[in-house]
Amino acid sequence: MNIANHMLRAGRVFPDRPAVALGDVSLHSYRSLAERVARLAEAFTRTLGLRAGERVALALENCPEYLEILYACWHAGLVAVPMNAKLHASEFAYILENCGARLCFATADTASEVASLERVIAVTDREYEALVTTSEPMPPASCEPSDAAWLFYTSGTTGRPKGATLTHRNLLAMCLGYFADVDAGAPWRAILHAAPMSHGSGLYSLPHVMQGSCNVIPESGGFDAAEVYSLIRRWPSVSFFMAPTMVKRLLDHPGDEDTANLKTLIYGGGPMYLQDCQAALERFGPKLSQLYGQGESPMTITALNAGLHAASDHPRWLERLASVGVAQSAVEVQVADGDDRPLGAGEDGEILVRGDTVMKGYWGDPEASAETLRGGWLHTGDVGVFDDDGFLTLKDRSKDVIISGGSNIYPREVEEVLLRHPGVAEAAVIGRPDREWGEVVVGYIVEGRGARLEPAELDHFCLERIARFKRPRDYRFVESLPKNNYGKVLRRVLRELEGESL
Repeated sequence: MNIANHMLRAGRVFPDRPAVALGDVSLHSYRSLAERVARLAEAFTRTLGLRAGERVALALENCPEYLEILYACWHAGLVAVPMNAKLHASEFAYILENCGARLCFATADTASEVASLERVIAVTDREYEALVTTSEPMPPASCEPSDAAWLFYTSGTTGRPKGATLTHRNLLAMCLGYFADVDAGAPWRAILHAAPMSHGSGLYSLPHVMQGSCNVIPESGGFDAAEVYSLIRRWPSVSFFMAPTMVKRLLDHPGDEDTANLKTLIYGGGPMYLQDCQAALERFGPKLSQLYGQGESPMTITALNAGLHAASDHPRWLERLASVGVAQSAVEVQVADGDDRPLGAGEDGEILVRGDTVMKGYWGDPEASAETLRGGWLHTGDVGVFDDDGFLTLKDRSKDVIISGGSNIYPREVEEVLLRHPGVAEAAVIGRPDREWGEVVVGYIVEGRGARLEPAELDHFCLERIARFKRPRDYRFVESLPKNNYGKVLRRVLRELEGESL
C-alpha cells in the first residue's frame, strides 16, 4: 500500500482535469502532475541519494509545489515532514534534528530559517525545477500499510514537539472517513487551500486527489477573505477547511458575496461560537461540516456533517451545533474515567480513540507512545461527554492546550521561553477566550528581585525565540502563582482570576 498510487491513478483516470491552480490560473493537469511527481521521486533517489524511509522536511508556505513534493516523497518511499511555516528558526531546528531530515524544501520567506540543515532547496530556485525536468519517471516504491508516510509534529505537555507517525494506512483511512462522514456527495471538483497545507488543509488534499479535484492555492499563499470569496466565484463545487477564526472573518467581510459555487465549508481545530455557527448557516446555507481530531488521529475522531448542521427541526438542534458531532466511521470513541473504564452518557471523562486512523506512535519516543496508546486506545487528553444519541461535547482540554486561530499552543513551551528572561522569576501561561482567535495567550509573571519589566520587553524577548502566534498577547504581573501542596501551578485558579478581571 502506497498512498502515492492515488496520484498515479488520477493521472490515468482524470488526465485532463486541472490538478493544481494558483488563484484563477490552472498550472498542471493530473497527467502533468503525476509525471512531475514520478520525476521528482527519481531525483530524490538517484540525484540526491535518499533511501526508503528517510525523512524530507517541508518548510513551505502554501504554494503550487507543495502537493508534488508530498506525493514525490511517498512515490519514492520517503517520509514527508510538513512543518508550520510560522515557526521560529529554533523550532525548525529542533524538528529537523529530531526527525533526522536529510533534505528540506523551503519557500523564500522560510529558507533562511532552516539554513542550519545541510541541504535546503528553495522551490523558487532553478535547482528545484531542474530536479524535475532532468529526471526520468520512476515506478512507485513498494510500501507496507504500516510504513511511516507523514510525521505530524504536535506539542505535548513537556513543551517539546513530538512527531506523530502517520502511516499509509492511517492516511487512507482518513480519506475514506472524509467521504463517509465529513463531505459526502459528489461532485468533488476543487479544494481551496487558504489554511496551512502543513496541517488540516494539506491532509484534506489527499481525498481530493483521489477524486481528481483541483487544488487551488490562493495567490496570497494564505487566508484573505476577499480573495477567498473571489476564488469561490471562480471554482465550481469548491470545498475548503478552515479554523473557526477564518470562518468568522468571512462572516465579517462586508458585502453580499456570491457563494453559489461553495460545496462544503469544513471547520475544526478549535471551538466555534454557537451564534457564529448560526450566522454561517444563514450566510452560506446548509454547507457547514465540523470535525474534531488531533495530529495523533488526523481529522478523524468525530464529525458533525452538513445534514446534521441543517437539521433545525430537531428538538436538540442547538445542543448538537454546540457539540463536535458523532464518532467517525473508521474509529471507536469512548469517554473513560481515570482508570480507563468506560463512562455512560452524561458523564465527563477523557476521550479515548482507537481505529485505523490512530498514529503508529511518536517518532523516536517509545515511552510517550506507550503512555499515550496504553491499552490500545489513543488517550487524547481532552475531556468530553456523550449525550444519549452519541453526540460528543468537549468540556475541557486536560493537557492545557491553547487553541488560537486553529493552531495549538502548549503553555510550557511558552513558559520555558519566558523563564529564560533574567527578570522573570516564575511564569504561567493560560488561554483567554477571544471572539476573533478563539483564545489568546496570557502570561502571568512573577518578577525577580529588583526587576521592573514592561510587556514590550517580554514581547520582544519572545519574538526572538518562538513563533509570533505563540507569544502572549497580554501580561499580568503578580506577586505569586497559585500552587497546590506539591508546588504545581493551579492553572484553574488563574483561569478564574482571568474570568473575574474581564
